[in-house]
Amino acid sequence: MLKEYCQDKGKIIDAALAKFIPREQKYLDIIFEAMRYSLFAGGKRLRPVLLMASADAVGGNGNLFINMACGLEMIHTYSLIHDDLPAMDNDDYRRGKLTNHKVFGEGMAVLAGDALLTAAFEVMLSQTGVAPAALLPVIREISVAAGPAGMVGGQAIDLKSAGKSLDLPALQFMHQAKTGALFRAAIRGGAMLAGATPQQVDQLTRYAEEFGLAFQITDDILDVIGTQEKIGKPVGSDIRNHKATYVTLYSLPTAQQLAQQAVQNALAALVDFGGEADMLRAFVKYLISRDR
Repeated sequence: MLKEYCQDKGKIIDAALAKFIPREQKYLDIIFEAMRYSLFAGGKRLRPVLLMASADAVGGNGNLFINMACGLEMIHTYSLIHDDLPAMDNDDYRRGKLTNHKVFGEGMAVLAGDALLTAAFEVMLSQTGVAPAALLPVIREISVAAGPAGMVGGQAIDLKSAGKSLDLPALQFMHQAKTGALFRAAIRGGAMLAGATPQQVDQLTRYAEEFGLAFQITDDILDVIGTQEKIGKPVGSDIRNHKATYVTLYSLPTAQQLAQQAVQNALAALVDFGGEADMLRAFVKYLISRDR
């Protein structure tokens, strides 16, 4: 059920992204090629699909918010391009393909990321069918989640803390900002766009925060027990870069227990929702078994 749902939404998202980031632009071929290279490198489209699923969960139609969903994916893709740069994680592979800077060079990779981030806001602001009074707060929330108080700030802590020990509160803060903030914005944004009640938004916020935590812990676990064939990049990157993770701070079994608890907490947050939220339930259960 989840696989078919993601495939259906993925086709809608891919078609819209192809329209927003065209293949050929006179004199600008190289920058659009670099943008599309990472944007269509086989990503799971998790954040845009979560936005749509959240809208569906409160009785809306997530497909109607395709521009907002695509904007989220463009922001996420920009962050991956920059994360892979030699000045950051210095990874050569992402999703089984050479990273953007290995193909186009560091300068063009920086520009491709910059272009995706900037274009994301143009795309989101062209969302139709939503009153400005409802649209602008969601775009602001995504902006905060992607900026220094969110994803960029978390990456800064990650970069600064390489080779240093972090305690649990610091680790949680870093991951909440680096990874969790954009998940939170996607799930809250979908609900808000679909006209959710304040109580529903609060409940989905709790779900989103536990989802983000479970995702990060399982990501740390995969860096230890995953395979390059499955996750599309060399395993052991966190250890090689001396990064603090839930596995290095605790142990592999304890990290697995913490991930399981976060999943249960996320499911508990949805207790008042009906079958419309089944995809959100399926998403968070999937995190425990994912191998990529």
